[in-house]
Amino acid sequence: MQVVIKTDITAYPLRSRGKVRDIYEVDDNTLLIVTTDRMSAFDVIMSEPIPYKGVILNKITLFWMEKFKNVVPNHLLESDVASFPTALAPWAGMLEGRAVLVRKAKPLPVECIVRGYITGSGWKDYKTRGTVCGHKLPAGLRESDELEPALFTPSTKATLGEHDENINVAEAGRLLGEAAAGEAEQLSLGIYEAGRAYAAERGIIVADTKFEFGFIDGKLHLIDEVLTPDSSRFWPAATYKLGQSQPSFDKQYLRNWLKKQPWDMRPPPPPLPDDVIAATAERYKEAFAVLAGGTDPALRKEKIHAAAREKGSDYRPCQQ
Repeated sequence: MQVVIKTDITAYPLRSRGKVRDIYEVDDNTLLIVTTDRMSAFDVIMSEPIPYKGVILNKITLFWMEKFKNVVPNHLLESDVASFPTALAPWAGMLEGRAVLVRKAKPLPVECIVRGYITGSGWKDYKTRGTVCGHKLPAGLRESDELEPALFTPSTKATLGEHDENINVAEAGRLLGEAAAGEAEQLSLGIYEAGRAYAAERGIIVADTKFEFGFIDGKLHLIDEVLTPDSSRFWPAATYKLGQSQPSFDKQYLRNWLKKQPWDMRPPPPPLPDDVIAATAERYKEAFAVLAGGTDPALRKEKIHAAAREKGSDYRPCQQ
């Protein structure tokens, strides 16, 4: 299994290269999506990869899409590299574990965000206005308070390097049409609640997440990634405390480290030390193990250098 920062697959035209995924056009109806080990934070791509992060993201998404396939259809066609077109054979080693073939969809022009706890930008908005994306909330909430019911808080999709903008439900209705917006909201909340319940049984709080949907043959399908450490905030239930930020299984650890650096959140980013790379990778692996069983033998064989341990630091997984 290879660490992959950037792909160059000449068999098919490159359709787009995002913060994490490279997408190729296989034919008029099919795309190849490759989830790389690139790491982004604050909409900036880091100079160093997080080893095998892309494999973990891909496998977690496959797990959830299989789990929810009777709730909402998805765009997946094939995840077994051995069954990919023969034209991709020269890149099979690179694609193993991190690539899927999917049906083309017409993506909704909004990201469907669900917040089950008040944290991050939602907490900042609440402290300033007492609202989150147009939702009026009761006074006296504390940071990391649970929101009942969970809130649907969509955002616009920004181009690479730009920032998404939060919008309210009414604006989503204007952008998507009332029927599509209502269906996207209903699906988002339903999948979130099911995923939150499943994760809670395994000691993980899903604080918030984002989903993406697209139309295929006139019907909404679940696309892109689902309930991964890149698209969600995962908190260990055992260490959850109200009134503060939480340790996490996701990229928040890296964000917190970056906030402490003399950096203006614009490219180029600061170089990531070995111990930060190792600690971030450990969180992704731990999320995979807890949520999806972490049973992939190829991934288990990979060794991520835990430089922090060798340097005698007080590094411990899921502690900030």
